[in-house]
Amino acid sequence: MSRFNRNMLREARENYENDAKMRARVRLIFEIAATLALAALVAVCFFQSVIMQESSMEPTISVGDRFFINMISYRIGDPQRGDIVVFKTNGSDEAALHIRRIIGLPGETVQIVNGRVLVDGATLKEAGDFPNIVNPGAAETPVTLETNQYFVLGDNRNNSEDSRFGDIGIIKKEYLVGKLWFTVAPLKKLGFFR
Repeated sequence: MSRFNRNMLREARENYENDAKMRARVRLIFEIAATLALAALVAVCFFQSVIMQESSMEPTISVGDRFFINMISYRIGDPQRGDIVVFKTNGSDEAALHIRRIIGLPGETVQIVNGRVLVDGATLKEAGDFPNIVNPGAAETPVTLETNQYFVLGDNRNNSEDSRFGDIGIIKKEYLVGKLWFTVAPLKKLGFFR
């Protein structure tokens, strides 16, 4: 083979290798951009952050704790008793976000008698060690929940604005923003919310 043919062959091989390297770089850049775009889309569409700004959930949640909210959980399923939820008191985009625990589910009757929470006449068994409630508010008499209505209480039962009071009241499902999902801060609590 002549030197001219060998040079042309070597040059063609180098061009092919350079093109392959360039295609691999472009593919890597595209994959990184697509991954970042997908992560941003998921974060914007499915998750939102919230900061606890009141003491109504102490000691479970402290003022200043920051969380990601799972915003799709109640679009595909129903809230369960004991879920800690983020909600608005009305449909306004500017409405403040609140964090409380679901106590009563649609169709149930909630009442507070002698400091205890009754659901359908039976004492509610809860995992936490919550104090007796001093002020039953609206739940002094039975409160029957309609379809897509929830009764919420703060874990700090005697220092919480919740479904017992008119400022919060019964929560409609459409006003549930989502469920607490992941603790972002403080760092010592970092991880999936229990």
